[in-house]
This record gives sequence, structure tokens and C-alpha cells, in this order.
Amino acid sequence: MDIEAIIFDFGGVILDIDPKLTMKEFEKLGARKLNKDQTREFVEKIVAKFERGIFTPEVFRTKIKEFLKFEADDNQIDDAWNALLYDIPAERIRVIEQVRNNYRIFLLSNSNEVHYDLYVRDLQLRFGYREFDELFEKSYFSFDTHLSKPNPEAFEFIINQEELTPSKTLFIDDRENNIKAASSLGLRTYLLKPPERIRDIFKDGMLKKDLKIG
Repeated sequence: MDIEAIIFDFGGVILDIDPKLTMKEFEKLGARKLNKDQTREFVEKIVAKFERGIFTPEVFRTKIKEFLKFEADDNQIDDAWNALLYDIPAERIRVIEQVRNNYRIFLLSNSNEVHYDLYVRDLQLRFGYREFDELFEKSYFSFDTHLSKPNPEAFEFIINQEELTPSKTLFIDDRENNIKAASSLGLRTYLLKPPERIRDIFKDGMLKKDLKIG
């Protein structure tokens, strides 16, 4: 397996998430329940723009209250928004620490400022890393780059910035649309499907030899 670099997704790969928990917390604050079409509109018009850094946290909070039709203070909104995030499992940090001894490793995440502040704090307090760039060679967050997966430009950006060879770079994600976009640029890919975890695809910091990658 001729892999020199690995790009990790964050949510769903390193950090477990459950968006339903956030919607339940918003409803507790008085937000209206959304149907399938309204949920899609909420994600596309508000969440996606926040993840690309188009909305500041202040604008995002205002948009949430307008769309979900409720009132709450900033801390209540942030707490509800952060409810979808679980703690970073220590086991996965240990796996990454082993992997970086054998490959160039990067993080490519669709994320936003409010979530970022929370899991950086978790990374600092529990693992002693001041930022993700101390754990990875470089971390790329959509709110900072203004590029989000599955837009191919999000992958082109990291490939060009780090001078990666796509055929020797593995991208690991839990969403098929992101995998397809990465594959279209020649990146090798691996779709991580629950209940599989990153510990299951590495052994002693190396990709398992029988791993079937795209």
C-alpha cells in the first residue's frame, strides 16, 4: 500500500456526533419542530453558511432564532448547538499519535467557530495540545478556509497547500458524498462505516495490510 499521507475527517471519524441531540435542546428552548424539507433548508441556508465562515457566531444565533421562531440568550443557544458533540475519545487520540509516526497526517473538517472553541478546549484540557496543528501536521477547518466538503475545491486546497500526491494520499470520512468528491480528484479513500472506528483500520500506527481502500 503506497500511502504517504492521510487526511482525516473529524466529526463521525475522530469525534462522535448526533445532530438530533441539538434539535431536541432547541425544542426545549421553545423552537418549532422541523419537517424533512425544513431541516434541509435549515442546514443549507444557515448551518452550511456558518460552517463556511459566511456567518459570524452573532449572525448565526440571530438566524437560528428567526428560523426556529424562539428566543434565548447566547449561552443557551451555544449550549444547545454544542449538544450534538461528544467528548473526543482518548483512544482515538492515541491512535492518531501512533499514525503520525508513520505518515504525514492532516485534518479536514466541515466545522464552525462555536464547535471549534469547544473541542479545542477539550483537546487542551484532556490531552495537552494547545491546538489541532500540534496533533496533526496541519488542520483545515471550513469556517477558516471558506471551503467545505463535498466541494472538490476543499480537497484541491489541501492538496495544493501541502503538495500532496493524490494517488499516495488516503482520505478517511464517514460520508459517501465526501468520499466520491475526494475520489474524483484522484485521492485514495476509505469510507468508515459504523460501528467501525479508526482503531479498526490501523495496527501499531500503520494501515492494516488487508484494508480495502478505494
